[in-house]
Amino acid sequence: MNAPLFQEPVRPAMSSHRDVGRAATELAAQLSHPDLGFVLFFCSAEYDLGALSSALEAAFAGVRLAGCTTAGELTPRGYDQGTITALGFDRNLFAVEVGLVEELETFTLPRAQKLVDTLIGRCRDTRVAPIKGRTFALTLLDGLSSQEEQVLVTLDSALGSIPHFGGSAGDDIHLTGTHVYVDGAFRTQAAVVVMVNTPLDFEVFTTHHMQSLEKKLIVTEADPATRTVYELNAEPAAVEYARLLGIELDDLDFGTFAMNPLAVRIGQEYFVRSIQKVNPDLSLTFYCAVENGIVLTAMRPDAMLANLRHRLDGIESTLGEPLITIGCDCFLRRLEAELTGQADETSRLLVQHNVVGFNTYGEQFDGMHINQTFTGVVIGRTQNDY
Repeated sequence: MNAPLFQEPVRPAMSSHRDVGRAATELAAQLSHPDLGFVLFFCSAEYDLGALSSALEAAFAGVRLAGCTTAGELTPRGYDQGTITALGFDRNLFAVEVGLVEELETFTLPRAQKLVDTLIGRCRDTRVAPIKGRTFALTLLDGLSSQEEQVLVTLDSALGSIPHFGGSAGDDIHLTGTHVYVDGAFRTQAAVVVMVNTPLDFEVFTTHHMQSLEKKLIVTEADPATRTVYELNAEPAAVEYARLLGIELDDLDFGTFAMNPLAVRIGQEYFVRSIQKVNPDLSLTFYCAVENGIVLTAMRPDAMLANLRHRLDGIESTLGEPLITIGCDCFLRRLEAELTGQADETSRLLVQHNVVGFNTYGEQFDGMHINQTFTGVVIGRTQNDY
């Protein structure tokens, strides 16, 4: 492939072609150059994943790839659906190392420490930048594995001072199968850890726009392993949630969950625990672990667009114009933008701030698994503009 006349050290690409061969070729045409060292991608689960894997490995022969399936894509044109978007990293300014985590339920601290030490060692060997202060980690997790909390807490302990963010893979809101990609294959019940070392300035961040209504629900019966809450305030969970909202049971849907989330308070901060579905027995399944005895607070959306704009503007006031922002944005935020008629304006904001990423089934920030947030990393233009 011919390299672009001016190659940014991180370059975005996308394809909306449904033929996997054409899609992979289009991505390679936009990204390939002699110093391409790594490709990160996010794709719709509607693709034939086996065929897509073969096509991508052929199009990017000799280049390491990692990625996941999505509940929507954040592409160079904003919110997208049914596409594949990717980022190509220049090896001269980015040392990127990738690790696979399988058997998530037995991911112990010794395993995590061995993985982190291996990734750090490989990054250090490239001599792109010092490890301290110049390294961050991105995790991509099977969004239906129900193992995010265990993996993230363990990994965070091993990472130490290295900042960390990520997202849970989606499947276009079918809730039947989510996949992460590494070593030439899409995988379930697995996680990918991407360690990035660069001399460029960056900031890992998280933000959400939810405000407390001061209305409380106590989890009186739950199964944390399946993230199922059977009772709230000693009543069937769905019945009590609907009563709190003043609506009928039949009106509980994705839109209701997006506009009426629940949250756990830790210190002075609220961390959203989004509802995934209502079950036939009137229990509620959540996207995050919810345990017996915890208190959930009813939340309401504030100005999502203004919140995100303020957060990104604040980071860019320090870093300057972003080279790229890798974003993990909860699919319920996207649904909220659609329900409130702000989807197009949100897309324009994402484009303005050079955001590429995906809509998730859960977000990750420094060892925490959270919902209805936007997490990511802003990478600035430093090093005398390369």
